[in-house]
Formats: sequence, C-alpha cells, structure tokens
Amino acid sequence: MHLYKPAVLHLENGAEFKGYSFGYDQAVDGEVVFSTAMVGYPESLTDPSYSGQILCVTFPLIGNYGVPEDMPSDNLSVCFESEKIHVRGLVISDYSFDYSHWNAAKSLDEWLKEHKIPGIFGIDTRELTKTLREKGSMLGKIIPQGESLAQVSDPNLENQVALVSCKEVIHYGSGKKRVVLVDCGVKHNIIRCLLKRDVEIIRVPWDYDFTTLSYDGLFISNGPGNPDYCTITVDNIKKAIEGEKPIFGICMGNQLLSKAGGAKTFKLKYGHRSHNQPVRMAGTDRCFITSQNHGYAVDNATLGNDWEPLFINMNDGTNEGIKHKSKPFFSCQFHPEASSGPTDTEFLFDNFINLL
Repeated sequence: MHLYKPAVLHLENGAEFKGYSFGYDQAVDGEVVFSTAMVGYPESLTDPSYSGQILCVTFPLIGNYGVPEDMPSDNLSVCFESEKIHVRGLVISDYSFDYSHWNAAKSLDEWLKEHKIPGIFGIDTRELTKTLREKGSMLGKIIPQGESLAQVSDPNLENQVALVSCKEVIHYGSGKKRVVLVDCGVKHNIIRCLLKRDVEIIRVPWDYDFTTLSYDGLFISNGPGNPDYCTITVDNIKKAIEGEKPIFGICMGNQLLSKAGGAKTFKLKYGHRSHNQPVRMAGTDRCFITSQNHGYAVDNATLGNDWEPLFINMNDGTNEGIKHKSKPFFSCQFHPEASSGPTDTEFLFDNFINLL
C-alpha cells in the first residue's frame, strides 16, 4: 500500500485540481503546459525547451517503464537529452508504482526526488488539458499539503535560453567538416545526429560571437522561452547571413534565424508539444508527422523578400520552417532528431551536411 500526501495544482484563473504529491516534496511554480506524447517521459523531462514549465502529460499511465541509469560518454548523455531534468514540475493522471523495463534502474518517483522536481498525480488531466486548450497556457503552482507558495513567477519574463545554454565552448568529434553549434538549449540527440554524419562540432554559448571562428556550417539549436531575449544571438546570425556558409536551425533556431532575416515571432495560445504534429513542405503535397516542443512561432506575413516558408503546420497553418531563396540557409520549427518521437524528417540533417 502506497501512502501519498494530498496536493493541489492551482491555475492563475482560479481553477484547482486535487491529487497526490510524488517526487520531491515542495511547492513549485511555473507555466503549465501540456504534451500529448504517449511515450518518452525521460527524454521529455530532460529537454531544455521545458525550462520554467510545469508539464502535464496527457497520456494517462506514466512511470510504467521506470527510468534508465544514464552513463554519459564523451560529454553526452546516452539515455537523456541533457544532464538534468528541466521541467519545474510534472502533472500526470495515473502514476505506475511498479515499473518494468530491461534497462530501468529506478522509478520515476525516485528520479524526480534526486533532481528535486515535484510532481502531482491522480488529477483529471483530460479536464486540465481542455482548460489549457481553451484558455491557453497559464501560470500555476503545485502545492503539497503543508507547503505554501505566495507568488508565482512568469518564466516568459526571464531569458530561459541563458539559463540552459552551456557556459563555455565544448568540442565533439573529429570529422573533416566543422560545424559551429549555437547552444540555446540543445537536445543531445541533435549532437548525436550530427556526429554520426562525421563532423567536428564546436558547441558555443548562446551569446558567444561565433563569427570569429572558422567553420564550414552554422547550426542554431532548439531552446526554451521567448526568442525576443536572444538579441545578441540574432545580431551574430545577422552577420552570418551576410556570407554564404550553410545555416540550419531547429525550433528556437528557426525563430532566431527568422528574426535575423527581419521576421517577427508571437506566442501561441497553448504551443505545439506532441509527437504527432503534421507539417507540409511548402509548395508540395508532401506531409510529415513530427515531434514538437515550442510555445512561440514565426509570423509568415513578416518574412523578408529573400525568405519563404519551408514547412507549414497542417493543424493551424502556422510556420514550421523557413528557407532563403538564394543562399543555403534553412530551418524547421519541429524536431527532426525527435527523441522521443517520429524520425521522418531526419533527412534534414543530411541536407545540411551535403551543403557543407
């Protein structure tokens, strides 16, 4: 028999969802968002793009396959997407007390405790998701019984990219071609996908002046929060697009490349966070199912004359990528490296490498 203390999820609109505390026993605040992914909670929780957010997983049963023991190799996590859990809190419906998987080393509850991440289970996540879908993502807090939290901070008012980016230059691989990777909160599978294509990677902080380096191609990573805070990165990208060296951006990278090209971004009502977002390659009938995690989007109407959409979201018509009309610059808003999720669009890495 498992005994867990009561807890409540409070939303800024006054709604309350009662459940039970698991993971680390403390109150926590953040922006409450939802993901419809059915699998991959170890990868999702360690995705830096969730920094500042309380994640509601809509799939009802979570924790049934436990958590693997990570064994980092060459400064890269083997099983996770970064070195730590980045969500502020976790919201689920049915927590599986018993787990079973060939590489599981601990329970989700134990893992959350290790990283001091609170969780709440036993709530109606369907009703919560409907609330967030209809009213939009909103601030909230998880309060276990006996704990309190007076104020709720808005992570969108803070530079989340600066919080998750590396603090120094890191080198990977020894391929013939050299790629500068601007780390806005990069997922490790992006680095793995580049390394298996035999390149040398120079990973630099978000505000590093990479234009002083010698490289064959520029990669701009995913990352959390509002792209408007990354003016330093955008200014550096503006210098890069004056040249001819190939550029590839993913997620936040799409937004920053777009801003460097003169476009504007806006906050989505509840974001795109799932494994099943359909996108269409602009000008074609080719459709791909993609993995996504972002709360902001590029305004297609503000793209400069030298740029055009590369992909369009088939659910809401928002931008899912851009390309330059004459230079080898392109980006996508989704995750071609997935992890977790579909890998239908991993060919975009090949397209980038072929341009080097």
